[in-house]
Amino acid sequence: MKENVFDVLMYLFETYVDTEEEPEADQHELRTELSKAGFGDHEIDRALDWLDGLTDHQDSLIFNTQTAHGTRIYNDFETQRLDASCRGYISYLEQIGILSPPQREILIDRLLALETPDIDVDQVKWVVLMVLFSQPGQELAYARMEDLVFEENTGAVH
Repeated sequence: MKENVFDVLMYLFETYVDTEEEPEADQHELRTELSKAGFGDHEIDRALDWLDGLTDHQDSLIFNTQTAHGTRIYNDFETQRLDASCRGYISYLEQIGILSPPQREILIDRLLALETPDIDVDQVKWVVLMVLFSQPGQELAYARMEDLVFEENTGAVH
């Protein structure tokens, strides 16, 4: 089974997001559950590191009012990993108030940490949901983003 970190994260997110259960606090139990689900040790380790990074960086991002109204300039590495459609979608989410500048930075950091060769807009959408889900007080932004994700994925033919 060829799985990647994103697949492990999606499994965890889909397993715990709509349940009353909290994710296992004990990483050993979580590893066991993921192994039973068919994920390899390497991918499990990388996914757990990714999740640690999601919470580690949230307190280190400090923005003032000038930064909140500035324009995000992507460096060469970021533009190589995040194509114009991904960057445009991130900007759109910020413009409509779903993402704040600090959340945008967490999102970009976590997208780059996926270590996948190609990042697409669908992955951006799901990582946005993970970022918002991990932050207290973001229920409205999460619900709006969830509406966007599922509204666009209905597959309706016109």
